[in-house]
Amino acid sequence: MNRAGREAAARRIVEQSPPRVPPEVYADAVRRGGRLLRRRAAARRALWLLLCAAVVAFTVWALTVEPWVEPPSETTPPVTGWEGW
Repeated sequence: MNRAGREAAARRIVEQSPPRVPPEVYADAVRRGGRLLRRRAAARRALWLLLCAAVVAFTVWALTVEPWVEPPSETTPPVTGWEGW
């Protein structure tokens, strides 16, 4: 088939009316699409809940451990007996 024949065949395919979709296929597609949207929404809610739980856990940990405070030095003992000088 030459180029003109291929172009003519492509035009015939494009100009044809699309085949009719059976009603049961449409109903199945709508049902599956709704299920997909519900799953995505549930996954999104679960991820937001996980993120919020992680933020709360980090906040509680930071408030109890206080990592920004410098720990006391343990290399030298406290100096005592110098009050009189």
